[in-house]
Amino acid sequence: MSVLIGVNQSVRYFIRLLPEIFVRKLNSEDGIGPKRRGRLLVSCVSLIFVNACSAGPEMVSIGVVGYNHTSAEIIRFSINGAGGPRVPANQGGGSEVCCGLLPSQWSLGDKAIIKWDKDPKPYAALKRDQYGQIVKEAAVRHTASYSHHEATVEIPKYGKDFCALQVHFLPCDKVKVSTTCHMPSNPNYPDSAYFQVKEPTTCSNH
Repeated sequence: MSVLIGVNQSVRYFIRLLPEIFVRKLNSEDGIGPKRRGRLLVSCVSLIFVNACSAGPEMVSIGVVGYNHTSAEIIRFSINGAGGPRVPANQGGGSEVCCGLLPSQWSLGDKAIIKWDKDPKPYAALKRDQYGQIVKEAAVRHTASYSHHEATVEIPKYGKDFCALQVHFLPCDKVKVSTTCHMPSNPNYPDSAYFQVKEPTTCSNH
């Protein structure tokens, strides 16, 4: 689990002790004046309020990996703000980036926001100069064809065992998310169908 989880647990433990600390201070022999008593009370209430506002599911940091099932290149992508690696056409799984966040316990309605940029023609022949360098004008024309995409998808149910946040880029700008610990070569891998998807010549959503 991430360091944030340990810190959150420590804060909650301290807040549970606040009432006892407050009472002991009031009953101490030294006592405290009205002003100090008021300040202490405000501090206690503020901490409890902050903890209530920040209460939520504990988060676990895990790696991010991408699988590209298309002929385009995924130049860059992110899932819930966590950056993922570049994924060449019809490749993936070889590079894992740290780190994404995932609730330690799955809940119905958990979603992932995925953003990505793609190069639809990663193997296009670009004009080069006498030194073999790509001509600037050719590079500008090529990058103009890049496109940006964003999608919100549900995170499939997982148990106590889960691994990297895996993003599958499918034809026609569709995406799916998985948290399985199995590798694609494993017979129990739940997302084998993604590797069998045929890329159409045209997409109805374009």
